[in-house]
Amino acid sequence: MEIIIEDVTFSYNSIPTLENITFKIKEGDLLSILGPNGSGKTTLLKVCASLLNPKKGTVYLDGKDLLRMETKERAKILGYVPQRGEIFNTTVFEAVLSGRKPHMNFILSRKDIEITEHLIEVMGLTKLKSKSIMRISGGEFQKVIIARALAQQPKVLLLDEPLSYLDLKNQIEIASLIRRATKDLSLITVFVLHDINLALRYSDVFMLLKDGRIEALGGKEIITSEKIKSVFGVEVEIRETEEIPYVVVRNA
Repeated sequence: MEIIIEDVTFSYNSIPTLENITFKIKEGDLLSILGPNGSGKTTLLKVCASLLNPKKGTVYLDGKDLLRMETKERAKILGYVPQRGEIFNTTVFEAVLSGRKPHMNFILSRKDIEITEHLIEVMGLTKLKSKSIMRISGGEFQKVIIARALAQQPKVLLLDEPLSYLDLKNQIEIASLIRRATKDLSLITVFVLHDINLALRYSDVFMLLKDGRIEALGGKEIITSEKIKSVFGVEVEIRETEEIPYVVVRNA
C-alpha cells in the first residue's frame, strides 16, 4: 500500500500556497512535514485528507483517487487529527467510540465496543473512560482524539501538530504511541511537526517545505545544517547520540 500525491497545486484567493507537490509514502512509514509558519504544511495535510480540493493534481491510495471517493468510504481509509480537536461534552469512551461511525449501520456492534475498549487501554485512558472530556488534561485530550482517529481503522493517519501545547513527557509518550501504531498496524502516517529533534527521533521520512514547495524529501540524510539554514534561516549544527541525529542552534 502507498499513497501518492501527484503534482498538487493549491491557492487561497489566487495566492499560491502549494506548487507542484509530488511525493509518495508507503505503509509502515511515518513522514514528518517540517517548515516555517506559512510554508503550506497544514494546507498540504488538508489536501491529503481531502478537506481541500487542489487547483490541480490529485491524491491516490493504491491507484484510487481519494478526492473522488464517497465521504463515508474515505472516512474508513483516512484518520485525520486537526491542530485543535473540537471540545464537546461527552465521556472519553463516547468520544473514542464516535470514531466507529463510518463502520456502523445504525446498530452498535460488539466489535465497535471491543475496538473502543482496546484503544482506550492502549492509550492509557482506562481510568478516565467514564470521565467528561471537559475535565481531562490537554495531554489526555490529545490521546482521546488520536484514539478516535484510530477507531476508524484507517489505512492513512494524518496529524496536524499533534504534539503542540503538550509538556515534554506527553510529547514523547504520544509520539511513541503514534510510531508504534504506524508499525504495528502497517499504517501510512503523515504528521506536521515544529520540533525537528522529535521528528528525527520518531519519523522515517522527512519533508522540508518552504514557500509551498518541497525543498528536500528523504531520510535523515536530508536534515543538514545547510538545508535547515535555507528553510528556517537559522544556523545549526547536526550532532548525533545513540545513532540518532539532533539539531543544535549555534550561538548568535
